[in-house]
Amino acid sequence: MGERRAREERRRAREFEAFVAGAAGRLLHAATLLTGEPFGAAPAAQDLLVGALSRTYADWDRLRGEDPYERTRHDLTARFAHTARRYRRPRGGMLDALPPQERLMLMLRMYEGVAEEQVAASLGLPVERVRGLCTRAMAEMLSRGGSREGGGPRGARPGAASLIASRMLGGLRHREDAAAAFPARRPAGAGREPGGAA
Repeated sequence: MGERRAREERRRAREFEAFVAGAAGRLLHAATLLTGEPFGAAPAAQDLLVGALSRTYADWDRLRGEDPYERTRHDLTARFAHTARRYRRPRGGMLDALPPQERLMLMLRMYEGVAEEQVAASLGLPVERVRGLCTRAMAEMLSRGGSREGGGPRGARPGAASLIASRMLGGLRHREDAAAAFPARRPAGAGREPGGAA
């Protein structure tokens, strides 16, 4: 009985380690966008992520086909939303000028590509509120980008929102660790059913 339990623990640890190896970079980037810290110096984002990953590991065998990436991201955003007041002051990151709730909307909508309806359902907000927060956050990002490049929201081209979004996504593209910071959209092990064959 003890040997069987030990085998199960080893299997679980291997599966979880494979998931973390594929997903941790992208999840840390998302957490860093949320906390408003600079990339590479984000202790609050690391704490958020460790808490979310710990919860995923604790529930690993009970996920029953649920995508562990989605589950971890959901827990990460719930933890952030619950403690958002801690992240109000500027910390020098890409989204630090935005209020925490707007950072959350931009991260989910632009970085993760989650549909408005899904964001609204997971946060218990009306779709119109999600849309409004995201629009306001994008306008703020456009005005910040415009002040550096000569043109704010009024003079913005139709594709300006896409430009801001690509800046968010491309924040680390020119660094040597770009491959580690941007793992594949579906991290290795993310679509595998927990508890399945290794």
